Amino acid sequence: MATSPSRSRTRKASTAPEPATAPAAPEASPWLQVDPANLEAPALYINRELSWLEFNQRVLEQVYDKEHPLLERVKFLAIAATNLDEFHMVRVATILRKIKEDNTVPTPDGLDPKAQYRAIQSRVDRMMLEFSSCWDMLHAELAEQQVYFLEPSDCSSELEAHLRELFLKDILPVLTPLAFDPGHPFPHISNLSFNFAVVVNLAGQPRFARVKIPDTLPRFIEVPEALSGHSGHAFVFLEDVIEANLQELFPGTQIEEAFVFHVTRDTDLVIQEDEADDLLETVDQGLKEIRYGNVSRLHVEEKIPQRILDVLAENFEVSDSIIIRTNSRINFSDWMELMKLPLPALKDAPFAAPVLFDSQSQDTIFERIRYQDLLTHQPYESFVPVEAFLLAAVQDPNVVAIKMTLYRVGSNSPIVERLIEAAEAGKQVAVLVELKARFDERNNIAWARRLEAVGVHVVYGVLNLKTHCKLCLVVRQEADGVRRYMHIGTGNYNPSTAKIYTDMGLFTANEEIGQDVSHVFNFLTGYSNKRSFNRLLVAPVTLRSRLEELIQREAEHAAAGRPARLIFKVNSIADPRMIRTLYSASQAGVPQDLIVRGVCCLRPGVPGVSDSIQVRSIVGRFLEHSRIYFFENGGSPEIYIGSADLMERNLDRRVEVLAPILDTGLKEQLRTVVLEACITDSKRTFLLQTDGTHQRVPESGEASCVHTRLLDWYANRERDPA
Repeated sequence: MATSPSRSRTRKASTAPEPATAPAAPEASPWLQVDPANLEAPALYINRELSWLEFNQRVLEQVYDKEHPLLERVKFLAIAATNLDEFHMVRVATILRKIKEDNTVPTPDGLDPKAQYRAIQSRVDRMMLEFSSCWDMLHAELAEQQVYFLEPSDCSSELEAHLRELFLKDILPVLTPLAFDPGHPFPHISNLSFNFAVVVNLAGQPRFARVKIPDTLPRFIEVPEALSGHSGHAFVFLEDVIEANLQELFPGTQIEEAFVFHVTRDTDLVIQEDEADDLLETVDQGLKEIRYGNVSRLHVEEKIPQRILDVLAENFEVSDSIIIRTNSRINFSDWMELMKLPLPALKDAPFAAPVLFDSQSQDTIFERIRYQDLLTHQPYESFVPVEAFLLAAVQDPNVVAIKMTLYRVGSNSPIVERLIEAAEAGKQVAVLVELKARFDERNNIAWARRLEAVGVHVVYGVLNLKTHCKLCLVVRQEADGVRRYMHIGTGNYNPSTAKIYTDMGLFTANEEIGQDVSHVFNFLTGYSNKRSFNRLLVAPVTLRSRLEELIQREAEHAAAGRPARLIFKVNSIADPRMIRTLYSASQAGVPQDLIVRGVCCLRPGVPGVSDSIQVRSIVGRFLEHSRIYFFENGGSPEIYIGSADLMERNLDRRVEVLAPILDTGLKEQLRTVVLEACITDSKRTFLLQTDGTHQRVPESGEASCVHTRLLDWYANRERDPA
């Protein structure tokens, strides 16, 4: 590959210069000057976007943790890069729109859109530098395990000939050069596309062309040991092979320069639902339109000349502020491909998740649920019971109706196949398919159309609300009348994510909960305006007000000297009103353990405001996704699980459900096993500091890893065979 420009093995990242107007240095510890009576003071809130970037930093820090197997550390690099892509596609794109609209409304922490954007730029620049250094480290460690990544300068003439032959056979037919000149408009460049900007000399005149690096081809091309000079696995990069052979795309010309770049676009789908005649068609059309969303990030090689960068910037209609330069590799999200390597010693050891019940228990599934609530905890326990529950409902002649909400189900979903079987068997099936599930819109449209084709009653939700609750209702005709059986979950009905997300599901036949679930479905499918529920907390109707009441009740217990405590395990805490409620409870003396995986805008440890609040984030082998709300309640604990985080969208703009855990044994399991394992973890926990940064829990005594501890507990606990 001698025709390729020389690239060094170690690539240090660099970024665009700081904006001309840097954000002002914050006042030292401004929260110390806050009047505790003013719980709306901006100093008491952490910026949501910066909090999210700190979460992604915690993901990236897993790359350094050598207790993770090596390929798992590579996976964390890919996850952090993918997360950052999506952050620019939605959050940064939204801020850029606000700036364009001259929106100056500040966030609760007091930053207007321009100030937020400057702070984001500075933090992202540092993170991009770290991506590069992480790959340098992993690159060297992989070589020690006989996994090699060859630069062009490492390739012998024999290997270059082999790669040229491979290029002509398997790569060239897929490539399409697109010219840009007065006769050829600037080509459309899709979101997240990886490309070459090529300058060719045609009859003495420079011409610009774009060549997309197809995402249908593997980013890493394995080469034979005999040619690589290494035993084990050796790879070259797809872009290097293409660059070395670009001349084949432009015969009769001379290639002068070629540089890779990566584009991120605004993909936030905005639907005016009250103006839509057909929501499915409107979402479908919206997906087509966001293909042309504004560019929110342009990632280029450091060495790209300004004249070529000007061509890109002018045609993308972007300013220098969104351009990120690097002399490292680009698009680290592709590194997830390396998890396919057949090297089990470099990955987490597989485990056999216990199965609460399966399809072989079909005759007893409803009987078991009728007489005792059951709880599953993925991935420590298998997702099979959810599938078995639905299969039993399909095959049981006494089941007359099935109702379900689908948010993210993935492709080739066995859940959807069961619903189709039920409809074909003549059962009444009603399904809420949330078309506005971000990044799953296209997939959900396909499922909705397929379900409708077999006679399933498909609805797309409530006007101006996103349906995020996880509900499955089975109606069964029994000897003593109709009985309802429910599954209420914290996570999606997706067997793939159930292997890596920590989620819970409650199986119950409780009549009061059954009435509530029926009312929720009536709200989703009809015009029910139910304003009160027996047991469930339902957004946007009762969830916010009831949570506030339960938190206030803890404050009253604390004031009266009774046992009081809050333990919330959620993904995010960002709602200002709910944060103020938690601050008030802390001022009343309520101890609070908040286990928040991602965004947390609450500032713990502020004297007189949040002294009794500790916030921890767990990041490790599994993605913490379950939501658990524990209230000490004067010594009579109450626990809820469900789909809702403490964010304005969950409380006010989504259909969400929290369900109570009524069984004493299950409450004990959640409190003393699950939540205790989270609170005492010393391996995967980061503590949120008052200044908004996170620090690892100091090691003291015997180390404890929540994921290992719960894997062991569920594998070894005895189960009642009945």
